[in-house]
Amino acid sequence: MRHLFLAAAAALSIAAPVAAAEPDYAAAVRADYKAELAAMFDWFHRNPELSFKETKTAARMAAELRKVPGMQVTENVGGTGVVGVLKNGDGPVILVRADMDGLPVEEKSGLANASKVRQVGVDGVEAPVMHACGHDTHITSMVGTARRMAALKDRWKGTVVFIVQPAEERVGGAAAMVKDGLYKRFPKPQAALAFHVSSELAAGKVSAAEGIQYSSSDSVDITVPGIGAHGASPHMGKDPVYMASQLVIALQGLISREQQPLKPGVITVGSFHSGLKHNIISDEAKLQVTVRANDEEERARLIAGIRRVAKGVGELNGMPADKMPVVTVVEGTPTTINDAALARRLNGVMVETLGAAKVVPFEQKGMGAEDFAYLIQPDTSVKGYYFAVGGTPQAVIDAAARGGPPVPSHHSPLFKIAPEPAIVTGTIAMTAALLDLMKPGSGGSAGS
Repeated sequence: MRHLFLAAAAALSIAAPVAAAEPDYAAAVRADYKAELAAMFDWFHRNPELSFKETKTAARMAAELRKVPGMQVTENVGGTGVVGVLKNGDGPVILVRADMDGLPVEEKSGLANASKVRQVGVDGVEAPVMHACGHDTHITSMVGTARRMAALKDRWKGTVVFIVQPAEERVGGAAAMVKDGLYKRFPKPQAALAFHVSSELAAGKVSAAEGIQYSSSDSVDITVPGIGAHGASPHMGKDPVYMASQLVIALQGLISREQQPLKPGVITVGSFHSGLKHNIISDEAKLQVTVRANDEEERARLIAGIRRVAKGVGELNGMPADKMPVVTVVEGTPTTINDAALARRLNGVMVETLGAAKVVPFEQKGMGAEDFAYLIQPDTSVKGYYFAVGGTPQAVIDAAARGGPPVPSHHSPLFKIAPEPAIVTGTIAMTAALLDLMKPGSGGSAGS
């Protein structure tokens, strides 16, 4: 596996053993967790909801944000999205985003608060639901951050826009909120901040790149028409299972034989469905494919290649022009790229706040994606800073390295993180970033 190291010049200096004096609001964050945030997280974890169906979660978040003195809250933005605006005089506008949707996964974590929820999604399919990616951590920490900022108004000036975003798992929620007027109906930010809890990173640590943080992602549906026949007489039809199988193999050539070897990219066929009985050649097969890239040129090349290969398989098998495979990109998100200057500045703030040992160089180990990218596209002129917050105790990571139980990955039914250090660290780090960007006299500069 190719590991892509994207550490900043400032971040490289974090190897030195620098001890940070804990900020004076850290004790308040920990006290808040013990008093209320722990129970709030527990409720969110027990009650996950699927993308664009997060009605209870959104209502709870709206209610919690309304408790923050001075917060103006608007619901139903881009579907179930919630926007909270906290003003404190003239100054920069900074956006803080937290995603809130769960996944169609049956939780098998063994936790006392494991989800038992089932829900019908926007696709009409009922499924078990689980917070298998830690979004419950993100929204709980957002409440903690909002409370700290309200309590520390003597240290900052400007406006914080808190957005509780739906449907990150379908990479559609951020785009829906922007389309619904996020940057027109509410104060437009100079910078947007977010974090994601990471099961691969030790609890208490943070990490951010000075460039690409996440890959692009496209969900592609491929319908392969066939001509139905008896299974004993394949010559009388056109077998879509056979054709779709050829397509599954041929798609891998776009990566192994056509892609520049040092350029990352992924094509994974996650679903293959066709037919209902042993002895029937069906008249259709359906594939669901995920496509990942680290730049827009490669993203476009892979999508075009899928269309070309699909058509080629149809022609190879003598399908008529009106029965060629149909390729549809149903959802997608661009790469998430941190603004380099902003990342250098805030990585330095993380070192000052948490200590150098807690801020580690960012390592892109896979090709995960994030629709936070829609909030910081070039045409928005909004700078972005997205960072990772550790969620697994170091002892658990060390035990796994010695051959013990592996750390469950995101989207696994076994996924679990340590909520207290993740939420406390995320809240302290986000508060520190906001206080730095919005300190009186900063002039609204988010990148210097």
